[in-house]
Amino acid sequence: MNVRAHTAIAAVILALAGLAVHAQQSFDRSKIPPPGKASELRVPVWTRQPLSNGADLIVSEKHDLPLVSFRITIQGGASQVESAARRGLASLAASMVSEGTKTRDGEALSNALQLLGTSINVNIGSENGSIAFQSTTNKFPQALDILADMLLNPAFPADALERLRAQRLVTLTQGKDQPATIASRVFAKILYGDTHPFGQNVTEESIKAITRGEVLAFHKAYFQAGRALITVVGDVNTAGAKAAIEKSLASWPRGGEKPAFSYPALPQTHPMSIFLVDKPGAAQSTFAIGNPGPPRNTPDYDALQVMNTILGGMFQSRLNANIREEKGYSYGVNSSFGYGKGPGAFRSGGDMVSAKSDAALVEFMKELRGIGGSRPVTDDELQTAKDSLIQRLPGTFESVQSVNNAIVSLWTQGLPDNYYRQYVARISAVKREDVVRVAKQYIDMEHLTIVIVGDRAKIEAPLRATGIAPIVLTDIEGKVLQGTR
Repeated sequence: MNVRAHTAIAAVILALAGLAVHAQQSFDRSKIPPPGKASELRVPVWTRQPLSNGADLIVSEKHDLPLVSFRITIQGGASQVESAARRGLASLAASMVSEGTKTRDGEALSNALQLLGTSINVNIGSENGSIAFQSTTNKFPQALDILADMLLNPAFPADALERLRAQRLVTLTQGKDQPATIASRVFAKILYGDTHPFGQNVTEESIKAITRGEVLAFHKAYFQAGRALITVVGDVNTAGAKAAIEKSLASWPRGGEKPAFSYPALPQTHPMSIFLVDKPGAAQSTFAIGNPGPPRNTPDYDALQVMNTILGGMFQSRLNANIREEKGYSYGVNSSFGYGKGPGAFRSGGDMVSAKSDAALVEFMKELRGIGGSRPVTDDELQTAKDSLIQRLPGTFESVQSVNNAIVSLWTQGLPDNYYRQYVARISAVKREDVVRVAKQYIDMEHLTIVIVGDRAKIEAPLRATGIAPIVLTDIEGKVLQGTR
């Protein structure tokens, strides 16, 4: 490099340094920088049409990147198809789909997907299941053919079933030593009881009882086109995508009825109680506080979203600002509603410093009562919650996968196609009195279930001293210990 070049580079460096010094000197650190421009909401469009096998097809073209998100969603899940004695069957069957087909063993299947730079994920949750992938546009046909092979020709090798069974048994054993897992299982059991699918947990006995024949029968009965939605989002042509899907899934027969999503009655409510699970030596106490909530189709959904955002749905929520930021009892607490077709739970909680379990519970009760009216919602709180919900919406459509998820959510919950276009207006219309009304209605302070997993020797006496509720001792599965009610 010659002298002239060195001189030019030095001049550029000096100029940049001067700009940096000027910016630093002119920046007023005593003032909060103004917020940037809000993201523009651009709701994608899509087309809907039936396939020859009876499945619904939705395609949304998005050509900014050469990517495609593909998903088959099946209505109905573990809560509709599993018996209490076979909890875990749906998840096990979903995992087995990836263990090989009649033309490829598990290793060959994995290698073929690696060459395409993708993976195919199979999942069955409480109320729906899916098989999905994301690929580049040019690899979409090949990935689709592999998915069709997995869906229609699974081999279900016996050795893979035993390996997956062993993994689940290890996970269950590990969960017995994890306070968060214990709290979730006990909370569900007490809220919903043994006869409701939401209260029936996977156990070692249920996993051990599952046979290969049951996995085969489950797959055949579950993955049926008549209860399926196929969604394609990305760099595709709608007609071309339909033709490719019809070709790859040509042997997927018609049939299958959509589930009714009928749930048994909830157990009789009990007076507010503290269900204490002993975890000797625990440095923290895990809280799960709540009650059964409404289904997703409640007309109060928007008001509940705003209310919960104020209570525990964002970092600056009342619960987190109090218990984490002000008191320092926890690294983080929150609240949420488990919406679905059934009565998903309202749950609040987190991990508390063991020595502050009693004080933390007092603050939880204060905030749960406060959102119901004893501590009025301010204009700032109401607007901040609305802004938080509204400003999250553009992120829903950032990627092909997130757009796909958004479309599927409408279908599984029976929401209209214009739902996202009306979202801002609906959230904006929520009033302070709506927030208070739904808090009182859906957070049942007289019948709250309070599950606490912690060191009984250290926390039981202080918890009793609060006088908040009587204490009932349970084991790690939620079974009440004799003589403690």
